[in-house]
Formats: sequence, structure tokens, C-alpha cells
Amino acid sequence: MNINNTFFAGSYKEAWRSLIPAGLTEAETDFLQEMGALKPESRVLDLMCGYGRHAIELGKRGVNVMAVDNLPEYIEEIQSIALEQSLPVNAAVADVLRFNPEDIYDAIICMGNSFAFFDRADALTILKSCSGRLKAGGCFVIDSWMIAEIAIRHFREKEWYYAGEYRCLLDYRYHFQPSRIESEQTLIAPDGSLEVLKGVDYIFSLDELEAMFREAGLRTAGLYSTPRKKKFVLGDSRIYIVAEKL
Repeated sequence: MNINNTFFAGSYKEAWRSLIPAGLTEAETDFLQEMGALKPESRVLDLMCGYGRHAIELGKRGVNVMAVDNLPEYIEEIQSIALEQSLPVNAAVADVLRFNPEDIYDAIICMGNSFAFFDRADALTILKSCSGRLKAGGCFVIDSWMIAEIAIRHFREKEWYYAGEYRCLLDYRYHFQPSRIESEQTLIAPDGSLEVLKGVDYIFSLDELEAMFREAGLRTAGLYSTPRKKKFVLGDSRIYIVAEKL
């Protein structure tokens, strides 16, 4: 079982929302629309969709979205919003490694650093599955802050931050073979109660990702550090990777 499967099951599923800056969802959705040449009635698969911020925003723009996550509470929330607002958004509880959609999509997205949750074998399984469900020329977009070119340069063993009303302590350990960062995150609630979360991010270089893309029938089409299409350079703290179906 992937240790990350339960990472959002506790308090962090709500704390995560407070970490999203105002306007980021709209800017990222603009980016996704442009990269995928998405129009009303285009089809998008949103893998590990979380609480559906991209799926819902795309749905508001008329895009048909299939949103997938393993957390029932997130999926129920998306289904409720989609029904209430009559959005063309469907949502399903599923393990992304075992999800096998029948449709062909114009674009597939994996945002919020979720792709880093998988080792090479599982990451390649996901890429091959995505490639098989993309139309020719369709795009696959990954949003990450845990590729090697970022993680090594910005690595810190300990870090405090705030997530809404929670204080959070991150304790990181960098390991090799396979390259990964194992984390222990302590959430301190306003009442002083503690919740400890453990996770792992697998670290791939851009060269390693490109090799996996090629094996899956994809190729890198663009590397950006912001959704406003600033080209990614060493030192940036986030990356949007756009791959294209060959």
C-alpha cells in the first residue's frame, strides 16, 4: 500500500485548502485551457483531483471533466457542487493505479505535486495508462515542486509553516536508491492537539521523466515555473510540465 494514500484522510484535507493562494486556481485553469486547446465540451481527466478546484473551474467553463481521487469526502464534495451548479463534471473514488476509464481525453492533468507520490514503476504505469487514454496530440500536465532540479536545491530538513489555523512542522529526510524525500508532518490544531502525518515524495530529474515519457509514448512539450508561462530555470521552486501524446 502506498503510504501517501491516507495522507489527506485527516485534518490535512482541510488545511490544504488554506495553502492555495487567491487566484491560483483560475490562473492554472487558464494555463490548462491554453496548453490543451480546451473548448466547451472538450474532455479532461483530472487525476488525484483533491477537492476538485481545477475540475470545478474547468466545468464552469463548459469543459467535460472526469475527476478521480481516493478520498470519498473529496469526491462527494465535487459531486454535490457539480449537481448544485449543473456542471459537466463527474467524479469517482478510485485508486489511480487501478482506474481504467473508457473515454479518450483531450487532456489529462495531475496537479498539486501528486505525481511525486509514486515510485518509478508506478509512475510509469500511470503514464502508460494516461497515454492510452489521450487523443493524438493531447497533453498531459504535471504540477510539481519535487523534481530533482527543485528538491535538491531547496531541500531543508525542518521547516515551520502555517496552514489556516494549523501550525505545521515538516521534518524531511532525503534518501537514495530510489531517490526520495520521506516526511513526517506534525499538525498542531488551535486547541493544541497534534496529528502526525507521514509521506514520501519520489524524486525524478527532468531527464528521467523524459525517458519515462518516451517509454509511455509521450514527449516533453514545455516546462514552465508559473501558469503565466514563465520558462522554468534552475532555482525556480515549482514546475508545470507539459507532455504531448506522440
